[in-house]
Amino acid sequence: MAYSNYKTLIQVVDKFGLEVERGKFFNNITPVSPSDWLVKSLEIASTLPSSNEKAKSERFIFPILMEVYDTYKDKLTLFSGDELNVEPENDLNGACDFFFSQKPNAFLLEAPIVSLAEAKKENMDYGVAQCTAQMIGAQKYNEQKGKIIPIIWGCATTAGEWKFLQLKGNKLYVDTDNYYVDKLDVLLGVFKAIFENA
Repeated sequence: MAYSNYKTLIQVVDKFGLEVERGKFFNNITPVSPSDWLVKSLEIASTLPSSNEKAKSERFIFPILMEVYDTYKDKLTLFSGDELNVEPENDLNGACDFFFSQKPNAFLLEAPIVSLAEAKKENMDYGVAQCTAQMIGAQKYNEQKGKIIPIIWGCATTAGEWKFLQLKGNKLYVDTDNYYVDKLDVLLGVFKAIFENA
């Protein structure tokens, strides 16, 4: 669980010498209508207790990511809970919440391009810190495998709120906008913007 050892963004920034900038990532997002399946899944989920991270992950986060995967399954694979062990001495190891890999039908994690981390106890700062660490892990993993991917995307989420990040070299960009599950078509439009330009 070493990625989760990073609880604040400043810890990650100081550890890895990152430069941080804030800015607006997405202009003119094209909303994407959710499928009837996703709408029904989230409706059912809202009637169930979601008092812990596991429940929120299973009932809200995973169905949204499954919908994204189903749309872009010819381009990527969705992984959940896989280990990304890169530099244990720097706490870049352990299981990650979710990853999208830039390889369709992959059996093992290859070429991770989007990391998603659940914000623990609704603490978005914690989620951003853990997500950033996983993004660094993904960047280093890709470099070790000889696959240079210019932009690693990240997303921290409380299930209801979603914040996106980009890692380019040693520069971390944090979106000034947050996206919300009650505007699901806009959130799905953000994923569309990411994957259609990846």
